[in-house]
Amino acid sequence: MSKYIFVTGGVVSGLGKGITAASMAMLIKAQGYTVDMIKFDPYFNVDSLFLSPYQHGEVFVTEDGGEGDLVIGHYERFLDQNLSENSNITSGKIYSAVIRREREGSYGGESVQVVPHITGEIIRTLKMLDKPETDVVVCEIGGVVGDIENHPYLEAIRQCKVALGKGNTVYIHVTYVPIIEMSGEHKTKPTQNSVKELQNIGIQPDMIVCRSDYALDESSKKKISQFCNVDTKAIIESVTTDNLYQVPLKLHEQNFEGVALGKLKMDASEPKLDAWRDMCVRAEKAQAAADKLRIALVGKYTEKATAYQSLTDAIKTAGLLKNAAVDITLVSSAAVNDDPSVLDGYAGIVIAPGFGVRGFDGKIAAAKYARENDVPCLLIGLGAQAGLVEFARDVCGMTDADSQEFNTESPYAVVCSVEPPMLKKGAFPTLITPGTYLSRIYGEQTVSERHRHRFDFSRTYEQLFLKSGLVFSAHSPTGVPEAYEIPTNKFFIGTIYSPEYHSRLLNTNPIFSEFIKVMLGK
Repeated sequence: MSKYIFVTGGVVSGLGKGITAASMAMLIKAQGYTVDMIKFDPYFNVDSLFLSPYQHGEVFVTEDGGEGDLVIGHYERFLDQNLSENSNITSGKIYSAVIRREREGSYGGESVQVVPHITGEIIRTLKMLDKPETDVVVCEIGGVVGDIENHPYLEAIRQCKVALGKGNTVYIHVTYVPIIEMSGEHKTKPTQNSVKELQNIGIQPDMIVCRSDYALDESSKKKISQFCNVDTKAIIESVTTDNLYQVPLKLHEQNFEGVALGKLKMDASEPKLDAWRDMCVRAEKAQAAADKLRIALVGKYTEKATAYQSLTDAIKTAGLLKNAAVDITLVSSAAVNDDPSVLDGYAGIVIAPGFGVRGFDGKIAAAKYARENDVPCLLIGLGAQAGLVEFARDVCGMTDADSQEFNTESPYAVVCSVEPPMLKKGAFPTLITPGTYLSRIYGEQTVSERHRHRFDFSRTYEQLFLKSGLVFSAHSPTGVPEAYEIPTNKFFIGTIYSPEYHSRLLNTNPIFSEFIKVMLGK
């Protein structure tokens, strides 16, 4: 039977529960245990398909096509393992399942209620991760204690302690401990009130993670311990840092995972963290470096950096693995459309994925700038579609070339709907064309990459593109083009798939590694 660690939040949202949960999972895995993760989100969207990046950041896609918010990406990168659609559960999914069962008559005429039916569905979903091969499941509850939509989840995890038995659950509460700048004094009352609210539900936290901009003094820890009924050794501080990778190490220094494992009656040992520490050292050197590779990331959600979280993480990690400092600037595609010279001075350009016509012309302009000036350029998803449209118009002479998504009357629909029309999402095999630049990058003929798109590159014009100097260097098993390159440029590669979803903190996708290598001139 798997054991469970539940992570809740208090005082304010955005404290870093996801990073705290991911750090705990990573540290336990580093001790040799097997770990899985799940997040419950209280919003009623069934998944993240229609969520605006301005609200929840990027949509992250799992191997099986599950769509979650950016936290699932953090989970995968910290754990260095694939998760599934069962790792991100929303109220939309929970309530839909209960209503479906009610319509099927599965409740035998009972009045369907929040307790026990909604809470029972939450527990049933949670137990889907209870597998013989999984030692520990780390579960994050989205939102903050006190949110009305959170109550069913808190009630469900309260019931888990009784159902699973003593020594099989740990509750970790992440709270904010503000400081009064004038006096330099930490205020613990918000944490006390948050814990009391949790206790009123019937949950006594076993550990409290205190988020603060400054280290806590011992008197503050003792006060929290006294008023919240938590041992001082289980009061863990998480001080704001510029380096996200340092968080697990800082928590480990306080025996974060050791305390949790002790409460779960599991043996604790020294985790294997050498590779992680090495990455942190590289990150600190990169942060302090005076000379950095300046990269422009062209997209339309530039006001929200987390809209491209996996992409920026993949680029930065590739830089760290090459001992190169990377400075990424989010450049609005609208600004590029107005004046392509905003891209002057950058060592490389990444044209980001996305959906919708807004910003598409700017991505076309960015592709033209990169191609004509031979600036290393990586184009992904909609960005790659824009690059193909630009090449068709300006090199192949197909002046009216366009994407079928935006112009159904175009005589040259170089980007067309997938077959059959659908949102293609999840991991699919990709066949790499031998002898191409992409084949040298991957070093193998078949790879698996994750997709999230509705429109494909058209195979109709493949020979015309080839004669004009653009090579389709990867195809689906059915022959649909999935990647292209311009061999005469230093690096000009477009992929319909999203390689950033497979990039990890200790081992980035080879496309990003090669992109950095070219910019370094190696």
